[in-house]
Amino acid sequence: MATSNQNLKQEALRLGKQAKIAARQLAPLSAAEKNRALLLMAEKLEAKRAFLVEENQKDLECAKTNGASSAVLDRIALNPGRVQAMAQGLRDVAALADPVREVVKMWRRPNGLQVGRMRIPLGVIGIIYEARPNVTADAAALCLKSGNAVILRGGSEAHHSNQAIGAVLREACAETRVPQDAVQVVQIKDHALVTELLQLEEYIDLIIPRGGEDLIRAVVASSKIPVIKHYKGVCHVYVDADASLEMAERICFNAKVQRPSVCNAMETLLVHEAVAAKFLPAMIAKYQTAGVEIRGCESTCKLVPGLKPASEEDWSTEYLDLILAVRVVKNMDEAIGHIERYGSAHTESIVTTNYQKSREFVDRVNSSAVMVNASTRFNDGGELGLGAEIGISTSKIHAFGPMGLEELTTTKFIVFGDGQVRE
Repeated sequence: MATSNQNLKQEALRLGKQAKIAARQLAPLSAAEKNRALLLMAEKLEAKRAFLVEENQKDLECAKTNGASSAVLDRIALNPGRVQAMAQGLRDVAALADPVREVVKMWRRPNGLQVGRMRIPLGVIGIIYEARPNVTADAAALCLKSGNAVILRGGSEAHHSNQAIGAVLREACAETRVPQDAVQVVQIKDHALVTELLQLEEYIDLIIPRGGEDLIRAVVASSKIPVIKHYKGVCHVYVDADASLEMAERICFNAKVQRPSVCNAMETLLVHEAVAAKFLPAMIAKYQTAGVEIRGCESTCKLVPGLKPASEEDWSTEYLDLILAVRVVKNMDEAIGHIERYGSAHTESIVTTNYQKSREFVDRVNSSAVMVNASTRFNDGGELGLGAEIGISTSKIHAFGPMGLEELTTTKFIVFGDGQVRE
C-alpha cells in the first residue's frame, strides 16, 4: 500500500511539474497562436466524432450496469450533436477577445508615474468534475485562451469519454506552438490521486470542482490550494402579482423541464397568492403531463388536490430531476425571504411587468445571476456571451457566477516612470 501511495504522489507531482512548465510556455503566446490551436481542436473533434461517441458508449454501458439514474445517464451521454456543440464551443472561445495583457485601468500619479493594472493568467488550474464529458473541452478551451495550463480530472463514470477527448485536444496542441502539457487529463481513476493533487500548492494555483455537493465539500476539506466553490444550485422562479401569466408559464416550464439535470434548472417555484388560483392549476397540469412530480405547500395542495406535500427538506433540495417544489407566498418580501433562507446563491428569476418590483428584486437578491422575465437556464457562460464557462462560482471569491476568460485571469500592477525615486 505504501508503494502505491508513493506512486500516486509521484504521478501527481509529475502532472503538476509538467503543467507549471507548460504554463510558462503558454503565457507569452499571442492570441493568434492560441486561436490556431483552438480551431484545430474543433476540427479534430468533428473529424473524430464517431470515435468519441463509440468511447462514450463504453461509459454509458458501464453506468447502466451500475444502475445509474436517467439524470446521470443524460449528463454522461455524448451524441453527434453534443460533439458538434463542443467543437462550436471551442470556436466561440477562439472568437472572443484575448484578455491576457489587457490593461484594464491606467492612471497618473502627481509625481508623473503612470500606474496600471494588466491582466495575466492565473497559472495552473486543476479541474475536478463529474459526469459531463463536454467539460473536458470547455475547460481546456477557456484555460488555453486565458493562458493557463490545466489538469483535468473527470469522474470515473465518463473515463473513456474524457480520455478520448483529451487525446484529441493534445493531438491538436502537438501541431501548434501550444505545449501539449497545457492540457493534461488524469488517467488514473484512484480517488487518492486527487488528494495528492490537492496538496500541490507549489505547482497548482487554483482548484475548480464541478459536480455534486459531496464532491465539492470533499475537495474543499482536503485542498491546500484555493478552491472556487459551488455547492449546489437551488434555483427559484418567483411569479409576481403583476406577472404576465402567459409569459410566466413559458418561463417556468422551460426552467424546470428543458434540462432538469443541470445546476441552473429551477428547483422551487414561488407564486404570489394574488395569481396562484389562476396560474397554478393549469401550470401544474402542464408539468404533470411532462412527467414532473410536484411537491406543494399547504396552499398549493388545496388549489390542486392530490399533490405530494412538500417537506422542510424539499425547499433546500437540488433535485436535478423532474421534481419541483411549489410554494404560494404573500408578497415579494416573503419570496425573497424564502430565497435567502433556502437558496444557494446560484440563480433566481422574477416574472413581472412591474419595473419597480423588478429593480427591487435585482437589488435585493444576492445570487450569482438574477433574471427578470427570463428562464434560470440562461445562467450559463455560453448563453451569457462568455463563449463557454469553466464553472459557476457561488462564493464571490475570486469570481461570482459563470467563469469565463476574464475570471481565469488576475491583474498585476505595471508602473512606467522617467527616473522617479521615492523621497
